[in-house]
Amino acid sequence: QVQLVESGGGLVQPGGSLRLSCAASGFPFSSYIMSWYRQAPGKERELVASISQTGGNTNYADFVKGRFTISRDNAKNTVYLQMNSLKPEDTAVYYCKSAGIVYWGQGTQVTVSS
Repeated sequence: QVQLVESGGGLVQPGGSLRLSCAASGFPFSSYIMSWYRQAPGKERELVASISQTGGNTNYADFVKGRFTISRDNAKNTVYLQMNSLKPEDTAVYYCKSAGIVYWGQGTQVTVSS
């Protein structure tokens, strides 16, 4: 069955960095566009970044452009989100998702606070 396991979250000070990972299994990972979403308390889930099947094309929400980088390793069935220059408003649970598959993992909590 489909599994997406996010990891790498934590507590970080403003201006700091974190690298999130999402290990995928149960589907042909390299055939799917992968995305990162986030959901802050009291807010709707929002798209953060997406990456094409080969990694050659990426797209970012305006609020993370220039600070976050999405990447993938198809040999490891893993997608990453490098987050730099973190802000308190980046605090949220971060989820990865494969396009066209209705499945959400448990997410990983990112808290940006001094």
